[in-house]
Amino acid sequence: MSTRPTPRVRVPGQAKAGDMIEIKTLISHEMESGQRRDGAGKPIPRKIINSFTATFNGKTVFQADWHPAISANPYQSFFYKVKESGEFKFVWKDDDGSEYASTNKITVS
Repeated sequence: MSTRPTPRVRVPGQAKAGDMIEIKTLISHEMESGQRRDGAGKPIPRKIINSFTATFNGKTVFQADWHPAISANPYQSFFYKVKESGEFKFVWKDDDGSEYASTNKITVS
């Protein structure tokens, strides 16, 4: 892979208590299947994001297991009813043990 995967997340900065918000995530990642070969004929190692977890103030609010058929640059969105201000943390885990994370804060009035 030529570049480090880049997570991008959209979380509203503010909301009212009880609002249902939409959270959108995307990670730039090539999702190498391990079935292709490089110019020298050597197999390119498999490198696929296999899980995504979202937590809010340390509590898991969304989790997904992804499989080899997931596309490159995977997009994931979900809804969450906010009750208090806090911080979201998003973590993508790769086959090779790598983790990519992003955090976003929200203020609830």
